[in-house]
Amino acid sequence: MKRKVDYTWRLREVMAQHQLFTATELVPLLRERGIDLSASQVHRLVSGTPERLSLQVMAALCDILSCTPADLVDTTAENAGVRKTATGDLPAPPANVAKLRPRAARILPDA
Repeated sequence: MKRKVDYTWRLREVMAQHQLFTATELVPLLRERGIDLSASQVHRLVSGTPERLSLQVMAALCDILSCTPADLVDTTAENAGVRKTATGDLPAPPANVAKLRPRAARILPDA
């Protein structure tokens, strides 16, 4: 069975718990730890959900916010539905199929 794995990036929430409300407040704190990111890069990190993240950046964020990676990333995993293949068995048509079909149009000559 296949598993669907997903995650939620919680940086903004954890920042708010530590009274940091803007990405620009984070830039100098990252620089103190040797992470030189532009303001726009930090803004994207705070406001979006990164697909890739350096472990050095993650470690710096954890140091700044006194948290663990598990506090910043909330993971979920669930069983994915298995696709059913066609077996050749068609479902039975509804009992009142005739009522659902349109009537044929009759074209009358001009009178």
